[in-house]
Amino acid sequence: MKKILIGFLLYIFSAGILIAEPIRLATTTSTENSGLLKVIIPLFEKQTGNVVHVLSVGTGHALRLGQDGNVDVVLVHAPKAELRFVEAGYGVNRRSVMVNDFVIVGPENDPAEISVENDSVRSIQKIARGKHIFVSRGDDSGTHKKELSLWEKAKLKPEISWYREVGQGMGRVLQMANELNAYTISDRGTWLVMRSKLSLKLLTAGDTELQNPYSIIAVNPARYPRINYLGAMSLIAWLTSVEGQNQIRKFRLEGQPLFIPTAIKN
Repeated sequence: MKKILIGFLLYIFSAGILIAEPIRLATTTSTENSGLLKVIIPLFEKQTGNVVHVLSVGTGHALRLGQDGNVDVVLVHAPKAELRFVEAGYGVNRRSVMVNDFVIVGPENDPAEISVENDSVRSIQKIARGKHIFVSRGDDSGTHKKELSLWEKAKLKPEISWYREVGQGMGRVLQMANELNAYTISDRGTWLVMRSKLSLKLLTAGDTELQNPYSIIAVNPARYPRINYLGAMSLIAWLTSVEGQNQIRKFRLEGQPLFIPTAIKN
């Protein structure tokens, strides 16, 4: 009887450890810079009892962390890279969460005259033709991947004389573009957070090419049995639930709705 009781207590103790195991979330700098995670993650933790450890990195880095089994779940914004991640067996249960957009910003005097354009591809063609300085994140982030896709659609290869590939996060890239009186592409959230500190202006926005969808993916437990798969699925379920989607819809930055929830189709 004593052995049974001890075994039962050990089971409860170990179960408690499993319940308390934190969820390791790798996500993009845009979700962190915008302030969204500071609002919604505490709500999730309060409602579920889970604890989330957030690693804010570029999308490419986040997917590599998942690929190596160093996180439990990723929240990223590069659809083609996400599909490769899942098809290669690194991720499971990919779900759409929300969408916002990218913007092209640049000098107030706009020497490339892109402010008259609603077409992002034509905008970067004008920047290239005029050899105006363009600052690229160059870090394999979702924003960098979007930028590269625009150059590809424009059938252009940037030239080193005016193209600055810096390997930095979005905030630092905006600062550098400001210092160089240059153009760059940014997620709207980081732009809104930083624009009051910059002399740059928003010049191109609203093009469908600049849409920025976000998905959440659990790391595959069949490949990495020690990951916190239950925690990852708990976070996915909450973010894509009515409650989670409403919290995303309610989030505002300078009075503007920043993300449109996409998990629940009307």
